[in-house]
Amino acid sequence: MAIYSMTGYGKGVAEKDGLKITVELKSVNHRFLDLNIKLPKTFAFAEDALRKIIQANVGRGHVDVYVNFEDGRKDKFNIAVDYDLARQYILIAKELKDKFGVENNLGANEIIRIPDVVSQVADESDEETLLSLIKQSCILAIDNLNAMRAVEGKALVDDLLNKVDGISGVLPEIQTLAPIALDEYRTKLRDRVQEYLKETPIDEVKLINEIAFYSDKVCTDEEITRLYTHIAHFRSIVKEGGAVGKKLDFIVQEMNRETNTIGSKCNYAQITERVVYLKSEIEKIREQVQNLV
Repeated sequence: MAIYSMTGYGKGVAEKDGLKITVELKSVNHRFLDLNIKLPKTFAFAEDALRKIIQANVGRGHVDVYVNFEDGRKDKFNIAVDYDLARQYILIAKELKDKFGVENNLGANEIIRIPDVVSQVADESDEETLLSLIKQSCILAIDNLNAMRAVEGKALVDDLLNKVDGISGVLPEIQTLAPIALDEYRTKLRDRVQEYLKETPIDEVKLINEIAFYSDKVCTDEEITRLYTHIAHFRSIVKEGGAVGKKLDFIVQEMNRETNTIGSKCNYAQITERVVYLKSEIEKIREQVQNLV
């Protein structure tokens, strides 16, 4: 199952009998599905249908929806005559002639020039036809949007898996360095104690206990084991596909928690360098994961 990015653009066009509907979708990151539908007032009847189609096919993201209507019909206007208004003008003209003796030259040509007597009225299009065109163009736009989001999603996933592989490759290095760090601590502790005591014999039991206490304190075996587990879980979720963004975001948080613990436990330069690398890569993963549906 494909994994989608939340960023993309899609356009769909549907035409019939001179009517043309264009739907454009533009999506960016958002925690949930947030729709911003912009369409002409005369198409308010279609908003609910648009919303339902997008909700069923897009998933998460902030989506701007633009609807454009073009009417290319030759006979898209009808001529309407207000006969009552014309009759009133004719009567007024007759009354003026009778009362003032002026010439009554109000003919048909003059009457049609009077405002509002003759007007062009837009043909009321069939809402069912328009709604069908809107649905068709919306579905096409969604297909194109999801195609773009799938391409970007694949690129993101490939990069995420590369970063996870890099993290996985560093963990054995930390495991190898941990005993070395402990040996150095043991040597330095013995030297410091010997320097302090001078000729007095070292209490080996106390020294061993101190080293054992320190060893337990800085042991990162559990954290590294959990990191391996999180990495395996990360890969399995990606393999399943679908809406993985929220799941991966939770795992990345846990990976960051274990890495911080390793960093706080180990006071060894070479391990610290690798912890810094891990935190940097995990932060990059976190940012990218938040762009997945």
